[in-house]
Amino acid sequence: MKRIVLFAILLTTTFGYAQTVLTYEKSPVFKECDSVAVDQLKSCFNFTLNSFIYENFKIPQIVIDESYVGDIKVLFEVNKEGEFKAIYTDAIYEELKEESKRVFDSLPKIQPGTYNGNPTFVQYSISIAIPLVEPVLKVNEPIDPDKIIVKDSINAVLSSEFDDITKEIKAYDKLEYNSQLNIPFTHSYYARFDDEMNAIGTNSHTGAKPFVYSDVARYYDIKAEKESLAKETSSWLGKKIFNEHLVEVQGKDYWFTVDPILDLQVGKDTEADFSSTWNNTRGINIQAGLGKRFNLTASVYESQGRFADYFNQFAESLKAFGPDPAIIPGRGIAKSFKDNSYDYPVAEAYLSYTPADFLNIQFGHGKNFIGDGYRSLLQSDVSSPYPFLKLNATFWKIKYTSTWMWLKDVRDEVIEDKAFLTKYMANHYLSWNVSKRLNIGFFESVVWSDSNGRGFDVNYLNPIIFFRAIEFQTGQGAGNAILGLSSKYKWNNKVNLYGQFILDEFSLSDVKAGDKSWKNKYGYQLGVKYFNAFDVDNLLIQAEYNQVRPYTYSHNTQILNYANFNQPMAHLWGANFKELLLIGRYNYKRWFGDAKFIVGKRGFDFNTDEDSFSYGGDIYRDYNDRNADTGIEIGQGNKTNSFMTEIQAGYVLNPTTNLKVFTNIIYRDFNPDAITASTQDSNTLWFSIGLRTDLFNWYNDF
Repeated sequence: MKRIVLFAILLTTTFGYAQTVLTYEKSPVFKECDSVAVDQLKSCFNFTLNSFIYENFKIPQIVIDESYVGDIKVLFEVNKEGEFKAIYTDAIYEELKEESKRVFDSLPKIQPGTYNGNPTFVQYSISIAIPLVEPVLKVNEPIDPDKIIVKDSINAVLSSEFDDITKEIKAYDKLEYNSQLNIPFTHSYYARFDDEMNAIGTNSHTGAKPFVYSDVARYYDIKAEKESLAKETSSWLGKKIFNEHLVEVQGKDYWFTVDPILDLQVGKDTEADFSSTWNNTRGINIQAGLGKRFNLTASVYESQGRFADYFNQFAESLKAFGPDPAIIPGRGIAKSFKDNSYDYPVAEAYLSYTPADFLNIQFGHGKNFIGDGYRSLLQSDVSSPYPFLKLNATFWKIKYTSTWMWLKDVRDEVIEDKAFLTKYMANHYLSWNVSKRLNIGFFESVVWSDSNGRGFDVNYLNPIIFFRAIEFQTGQGAGNAILGLSSKYKWNNKVNLYGQFILDEFSLSDVKAGDKSWKNKYGYQLGVKYFNAFDVDNLLIQAEYNQVRPYTYSHNTQILNYANFNQPMAHLWGANFKELLLIGRYNYKRWFGDAKFIVGKRGFDFNTDEDSFSYGGDIYRDYNDRNADTGIEIGQGNKTNSFMTEIQAGYVLNPTTNLKVFTNIIYRDFNPDAITASTQDSNTLWFSIGLRTDLFNWYNDF
């Protein structure tokens, strides 16, 4: 005759809350135990449960065939409604697990356990012997009240919380593509949907970048694009390499993704003395959504590299106070690493919250860009990342962007107690769709420092007040205000014209005098984009002209220049230049190709004992050090003509993470009139191949 040996051990573990062992009052009661004395309820409960299992458990055939001897572990509970629930089963055969769950699901509803007279639940673990053994009732079995944990109604809910969360997880539905996250800003990727965003009659606003996914989703289906590029593969590894995030989880009110970041490349600079150029970036990118209105992302990079000689020289010319030899342009401070190489860690992150459909708020550490061109004379993404707070309000035919930034002046001469100087920038940008074809933008920006201990001046927190008025009220040297205009005209659905005008200082009387006064500090941009050029789908051709007069963006209080981490906050070249660009971008499925040609004229300082004047190109210099008051022309000083070509082609390995294999060729010819310590003649051919997660713009065109 078969017999069963069963025992109950009450668990002492809870989930999520600290649990106190409470005095036992009454255990769950089967109907068969109603008339049993209180001190025998435990024995009766055990015997009745054991008997039910013995009578209803059906040994699977595979277990019988293989003459298995062992046991099954079951964790179960009797909830406050008196219902049995198997929480966890452990057995060598899957068939034994399934049969155990079936038996516990068929148990009758009983009287629940109580604490303080209120129903509660109790958890038990049980071992079922195989082969089955008939149970024997043990009379007067002692009860150990210290082994009983009675839990209140709050913890009763928590007992199944872990399992409930697991059950809520479902296949990831690519929620990022309709989220409030920014689309990582690279000129190459934004070209994929530039024509849809700029179609005649759309009420889109393309000036303030990066774009939020939900804004672009109204005009371009990024999710469909990614799915159309997916490779057919059934293996987990194949999906992760070619189609998906490494980790992607979606629950009831949340989702998140985790991906590695790579930038691994090797190359050769024909002008350099060292053997090769290389870069080794490893990092991690996390994206998440909580509810429908809150998103966040974080990217952490650990990098080492050695670049073309002209790039390295420029990076070292940006050197900050301290022992570190360079600032990698657009990235940050770099330590020395091995021979002629650098170590430069970077971290970027932000929170994005949309309290109402018309308003998005972002707070983080990163970059921003204003304009429709390759360059921006208003605000660009060429400097190192910085903390920022940004508000985007969209209503009617208007998008209004307010941004507050915490910048750093890292030069030796402004250091106090070995700490970099903090300065602040605030700007407003109003984009107005005047008609189906015409957009006009109004821009204002101000830079100020902690003069008189005022810190972050609350006067500039107002998102709608004019900064120039505040600058007048707080003192002549209290801030550096800049005004700007932008415009875009949709000639047709294939051709867009765009432009910018930046005004740092303007004297009408000096303009009328016609003597080229230094006070006329301004710049402008003119550009055109030709979408699907020559009837070739996905071919974008762009031409752009930029020029900025000397001394623009500089100030007589040097720390109030329009710059951050020794890099401009607008055009990469600072001021005192003319530039013509021609850019072509093409993509076909996962293949892509970009070509860029730049011709420029710039004016540098000589920085010699014989000539120490500022000629207006270095925006960090005091404009009172100028060489003259009149006769100021673009290219004055150490006039330098330059030509640069950059061609890149490659294949997108994973469209979801924008992981690419690529080859890149740069030819750069740099010819100053005079060779100085800071301005060298250069003729460079730089060839690279690599693997990159393309999440931000790299600018090599110094």
